Amino acid sequence: MVAPVPGTDADRGKTVLVDAFAGRPPVAVRPTATAPLGWWPAICVALVAFVDRVEYNLLAGVVPQIQAEFGLSDKAVGAIPTAGAIAGVVLLLPAGRLADTGRRNWIIAAVVGVWAVLTLGTGLAGSYALLFGIRVLLGAAGQLYNPPASSLLADYFPPGGRARAFGLERLGYFVGLPVGVLVGGALAQAVGWRHAFLVVAVPGAVIALLCLTIREPVRGLGDRIGALAAGTAGPAEVRAPAVRVPMLRQLRELLQIPTLRSVVAGLTIMFFGLGGLFFWMPTFYQRQFGLEEAAATGIAGGVGGMGIVLGVIVGGRYGDRFHGQRKGWRMVLAGTALFIGALGLAVAALVPVLPVQIAGYFVANAGFSAAIPNLTAANADVVPAFRRGLGFAVLNAVVTLGGAAGPFLVGVASDALGGDSGAGSLRGAFTVLLLPLGVGAWIIRRGGRTFDADIQRATAPDAT
Repeated sequence: MVAPVPGTDADRGKTVLVDAFAGRPPVAVRPTATAPLGWWPAICVALVAFVDRVEYNLLAGVVPQIQAEFGLSDKAVGAIPTAGAIAGVVLLLPAGRLADTGRRNWIIAAVVGVWAVLTLGTGLAGSYALLFGIRVLLGAAGQLYNPPASSLLADYFPPGGRARAFGLERLGYFVGLPVGVLVGGALAQAVGWRHAFLVVAVPGAVIALLCLTIREPVRGLGDRIGALAAGTAGPAEVRAPAVRVPMLRQLRELLQIPTLRSVVAGLTIMFFGLGGLFFWMPTFYQRQFGLEEAAATGIAGGVGGMGIVLGVIVGGRYGDRFHGQRKGWRMVLAGTALFIGALGLAVAALVPVLPVQIAGYFVANAGFSAAIPNLTAANADVVPAFRRGLGFAVLNAVVTLGGAAGPFLVGVASDALGGDSGAGSLRGAFTVLLLPLGVGAWIIRRGGRTFDADIQRATAPDAT
């Protein structure tokens, strides 16, 4: 139900009453606002993403100490995030389907609570086998918040605000990467690697409780508000399909969306590069320039964090600003940003001069992070409301595999080139990432050709 507030005009830009939450009275919203229902849902999801990535990347900051304690090769350490990511992928599709039918705020809270318990276990692990097993379980738990959280944000935010909403979530995610590396390295040097995991479990438990304060919106709410902002009626209400569709059929239908295929392929390749870069860069600084753990992780975390903040702000702002005005805009902008990030990575990997290397590393992070919120928003734009949980699960599954392959393959390449005998092995291994990133940029830009038509199909009244 959509109705004007008494005494106001229901046309574009004015306040209207919308049925936003099942079983509750209609709420007044301004359709043209970036966040018609407020920013709290995006802030809360961003906190989940932040603390998850902080914990995940503590491992990157403490690699030398773990290798020394358990006698591990680069390949063995690189296999830890890979195995955890694979475990998460196994559960992602069922989690995505659950996100399309269940209460998404409760699902997110439960996932984060389990994650906090497993984080404690990491700090208490007494052997490599136990550490490996706990990280596999934690990798599974850490991946499962994304489908319900992304679906939730797509319903809270109309298309004109989605890049910024997903940008905030991605900002939490990617700022958590360098913060995790920084905290891990600092704590490892000060008190040992185990304490880092014990400390981070506490805010995880608190954030799990905060997730319960988010109200569950009706499905398709963001699309309805976006239609009002555009001056069209849009569907009165998005309803679940009357007939339960088997998951395999849903997957086939999702993968028939051309833009979705481009987003999936491009983000997978991007996370392949970003995962390998972030995991090994602190170790590279130690080997290449002889820096101690705190200094190496400080540079990797600080420079990476600044690049990420700039990229998310610029990418989110301009992704929303020209969405709907320029053909295939989100995809064109994302492909261009990824190409710029790949050039930055080439400089960071191949130039053995610290100031130049830092500049390239900054550009790489800025380019990657400018692309990601636009691709995430594009995924929400082209998938029907009652398929978004599964759509984001598909996206996250392949992206996770790409991100997990990066650390492992860089580790394998480094071992083949000489392992910890010198920085040249890692510098050479980083070159493995360059060509795929260029291919990914090309795939994403081509996806702009089908983007606008796929949006129209996803928001049609009979879309399921």
